[in-house]
Amino acid sequence: MSYFTHLQCSLCGDSYDADAIRNLCPKCQKPLLARYDLRRARKDLDHGEFHRRAPTLWRYWEMLPVNDPECRLSLGEGFTPLLHAVALGSQLGLPELYIKDEGLNPTGSFKARGLCLAVSRAKELGIKSLSIPTAGNAGGALCAYAALGGLSAHVYMPSDVPLPFIAECRALGGEVKLVDGLITDCAKAASIDLQRFGRFDVSTLKEPYRLEGKKTMGYEIAEQMDWKLPDVMIYPTGGGTGLVGMWKAFSEMEQLGWIGSDRPRMVTVQSTGCAPMVRAFETGAEFAEPWVDAQTIAEGLRVPAAVGDFLILDALRQSGGTAVAVSDEDIRRETNALGKIQGIFACPEGGATLAALKRLREEGWIKDHETVVLFNTGSGHKYYHLWNKTG
Repeated sequence: MSYFTHLQCSLCGDSYDADAIRNLCPKCQKPLLARYDLRRARKDLDHGEFHRRAPTLWRYWEMLPVNDPECRLSLGEGFTPLLHAVALGSQLGLPELYIKDEGLNPTGSFKARGLCLAVSRAKELGIKSLSIPTAGNAGGALCAYAALGGLSAHVYMPSDVPLPFIAECRALGGEVKLVDGLITDCAKAASIDLQRFGRFDVSTLKEPYRLEGKKTMGYEIAEQMDWKLPDVMIYPTGGGTGLVGMWKAFSEMEQLGWIGSDRPRMVTVQSTGCAPMVRAFETGAEFAEPWVDAQTIAEGLRVPAAVGDFLILDALRQSGGTAVAVSDEDIRRETNALGKIQGIFACPEGGATLAALKRLREEGWIKDHETVVLFNTGSGHKYYHLWNKTG
């Protein structure tokens, strides 16, 4: 059995039954978090045994919220490589530079982690129809796992989203509705149909379980680094589920006795064309004001508002981290650099992390001896339009 016990509001702290079908906290409309019996798990679990298990995120199934093995859907997601970026690190004077390459997940991005858990848990709870607003990759991941689990998937995308994202969703059996505007406009359109057709909303941090899939990146990095965390983690942030999830994972692992109290300095990276979290961090705000007229070539960063904004900011501040905005020009150049120097065909969000790293190196914020992990959150294959003219 999983050690999953209940849901808890991330802001007000109210608790709810583990098997209740919920989106946000009914009291304050903030994200709900899955909680576990960590005392019992600490007595029972031996993290030294994980290497004997299959290399997917389900190797940590006791710390995930799905009890029924028949509902643990899998396409081989998780346990992606943590690559020692020797060539790139040599250029930057960082011998301990690593890249977590999430582009090797099913459907080509880290979104597979979150949607794997969201759909698996929805199946276990008896939900039949799922809805998502998306800038691209999350839609494809939802459609893949919904198809595997026998659920219906309804995807709302900006009408200017790159064509491969649309084709992927349709090929996987999803129903796609294109919306003029940004992901926030897609969310509005989706919300109208939620009530009308009785669908369940799996928007970023508007249900408790996508976060649980994303947190496994934190478990994996700890395991891949022999249960020692890096000094710095640089993460491209739109909705921020991955960053919040890993921060949650670190807390769980410490309570399980698998790691100590040291934490990486967490770095949020956004585009100068859409940087609500950077602005909020710099001004000391608790919540982030929505960004007006969001524009960037990195589709995953074109998120004007995040429901988990305060959780992202808490992780940055508690870790002694920071937030950096980089230009589209820098994103394009450093995405190319990841390919030409390190052999990784990265998504532009991945390139944004390298641009941020170079900025922080110039400022002296990252030292030569430190261990740094960059996150390439997706494959570059769906962004062919960015390279047609640049080669």
